[in-house]
Amino acid sequence: QVQLVESGGGLVQPGGSLRLSCAASGSISSINAVLWYRQAPGKQRELVATISAGGSTNYADSVKGRFTISRDNAKNTVNLQMNSLRPEDTAVYYCNAEIRPLGGSRSFNYWGQGNQVTVAS
Repeated sequence: QVQLVESGGGLVQPGGSLRLSCAASGSISSINAVLWYRQAPGKQRELVATISAGGSTNYADSVKGRFTISRDNAKNTVNLQMNSLRPEDTAVYYCNAEIRPLGGSRSFNYWGQGNQVTVAS
């Protein structure tokens, strides 16, 4: 059974750094694009960063220059390095990926469980 497991959230002071990881487990043939979203209390879910199967990246304007998304295909893991964190970055962060299971003929959409990031002094 394929699943995405996130790790690395927590509490950090403004200006600090955190790294989120999203690890895919199970029998996997391929992982296409991986996306990180976040949702703050009372707000809509926001797309933060994406990375394609080939490694091309895109970022929301609000995190550009501060966040870096990367992937390790050998480990089926995608990381989100977050630097210069601000209180407005406080949210639950979710990873999302299109994954084709081993032996499958199509890809399916999977979500991580969500990981709280709190930026406060």
